[in-house]
Amino acid sequence: MRTAHVLVRHELRLVVSLWLWAARRPHGLGEGTAFGYSRGQGTMMLGFGFVIVIESIMMSVLLRNHPAAQRAWFMLDMYTLLIIIGIHAASVVRPHVLDAGSLRVRRAAHVDLRIPLEKIAHVRRELRTTHEKADGELNLAIGAQTTVTLELTDPVAHVTFLGRRRDVRLVRLHADDATDLVQAIKASKAANATNAIKPARSSPSPQPDPLV
Repeated sequence: MRTAHVLVRHELRLVVSLWLWAARRPHGLGEGTAFGYSRGQGTMMLGFGFVIVIESIMMSVLLRNHPAAQRAWFMLDMYTLLIIIGIHAASVVRPHVLDAGSLRVRRAAHVDLRIPLEKIAHVRRELRTTHEKADGELNLAIGAQTTVTLELTDPVAHVTFLGRRRDVRLVRLHADDATDLVQAIKASKAANATNAIKPARSSPSPQPDPLV
């Protein structure tokens, strides 16, 4: 039952993402700055959609003497195509978001992780095309690539698609403008550190006791 609930919720998010994409309205931006990551998967998603369309046409011809099966297969193909477009739409309208206190790392409608800036020990641009599963690591590849690596001072809780909690201390993600994102994170951390250091107020010098 829980799995079914998660799947339905995910698909509703995809439908909402389609509407937001059509309306050109990003999700969850608030006062932060958006950093997109969908550019790296556009060609791949277009290829998947093209394959589904060709398959639908071929199966319609093969099943022309079986109208019930033909309709069922067509509906399945259209549903799959809707999911593919929805995933791409969610990737467009749900970018990474950097605000004054945190970095919100996302991937489509199924990953949404908020990382406080004070927990980011090191951030660097790093292109990786292979990602092996390891404890404490979260790899959010787009088109099999990640371009930014975050090393954390303390673990943050990541909830998986099916609701399992994982503590991660290293996050790799993809950003279309990786250099800009890395520089923006460093600048925000520096600004926060400067604001945290306030000049100590000088205490008044003690006054001598009046002579009697």
